[in-house]
Amino acid sequence: MGPIGTICLMPVAKGTSLDPDRTRAAMLEAATVVFYERGLDGVGIAELCSSVGASKETLYRHFGSKDGLIAAVLQARSDRNNAWLRRAAATGGDDPVAQLTAVFAVLGEWFDQPQYRGCALLNAATQRHFEPAHSMAVQHLDGYQALLTEIAAAAGVPDPDRVGRQLLMLLQGATVMADHLALGRAAADDALAAALPLLATSGTD
Repeated sequence: MGPIGTICLMPVAKGTSLDPDRTRAAMLEAATVVFYERGLDGVGIAELCSSVGASKETLYRHFGSKDGLIAAVLQARSDRNNAWLRRAAATGGDDPVAQLTAVFAVLGEWFDQPQYRGCALLNAATQRHFEPAHSMAVQHLDGYQALLTEIAAAAGVPDPDRVGRQLLMLLQGATVMADHLALGRAAADDALAAALPLLATSGTD
């Protein structure tokens, strides 16, 4: 299972009172799929409201604007993806090689999904190289790099910060190539093959 789940919006009879938190969560989840499939500017506000099953007034009440909805979608997506990779790494126990292998294994599963279209945060920052997309992409990559730096430090490399950056370059390169070159799982496998030797330089020889 990749970082996108299945969206299920339940119809509600007119005049029925809804829990505001549930309404916001359903709108956010539906908008996540729409923006990922169509891009931030590939859908207008009227179509967006129709897609998420809400009136324009409801959308504005919960998010303030389309940009407010975009920011909420990107933050939720980043939080979910970072937690997803950390859970994967945790399955490797205390072994940094196993941790890194697990990270690239779940990435490979994601890359093979038919709806895979690359990293939503970087896609957003490419479409809108200004706020809030830019800073949220930076924050998102910082989260990935923090995890990879922790793995590098656990492996005993002499410069874990640098190795963490290098691992992030391989991870993001695989993310792009899996999308644009349609490599699927092979992109993750190739990136892992290049990444593992970086953990072998412990500086203890």
